[in-house]
Amino acid sequence: MAPSASRSPGSVRTEAGGGHVRVLAAVVSRNDRYLVCRRPAHKRHGGLWEFPGGKLEPGESDAEAARRELREELGVHVAMVGEEHMAVHDEGSPFWIAFVPVHVVGEPACLEHSALAWATMDELREYALAPSDRRFVEWMLARESA
Repeated sequence: MAPSASRSPGSVRTEAGGGHVRVLAAVVSRNDRYLVCRRPAHKRHGGLWEFPGGKLEPGESDAEAARRELREELGVHVAMVGEEHMAVHDEGSPFWIAFVPVHVVGEPACLEHSALAWATMDELREYALAPSDRRFVEWMLARESA
């Protein structure tokens, strides 16, 4: 399924249509480096790297999900949630991953993942990324070179 921007920023939606569950992937950057987290081995795509985030709860907005998930996963405060960059379907699952820029305050801690890293988009080419995250990185790199 092709990437698609599918809604206005801040709108409330937990399903992306067609029975898909909306998942927020927080695109956190500092000095042209992006925060990625290694998924725990026991989870879907275990051991692969991803942008932090998680499923929206019923009635929750992207901003609310970002605040909750990043506090739980990284122990940081969300200062700003931007407009969705793109969204892709995670093949073989009901998940529709929305990549959203998020500005955080505080130093991320590894509370739920097995590791954290800061890398440039170009460096992320070398990471073993979860499939949807790989598609996002390729999309960002294509935009940079256009």
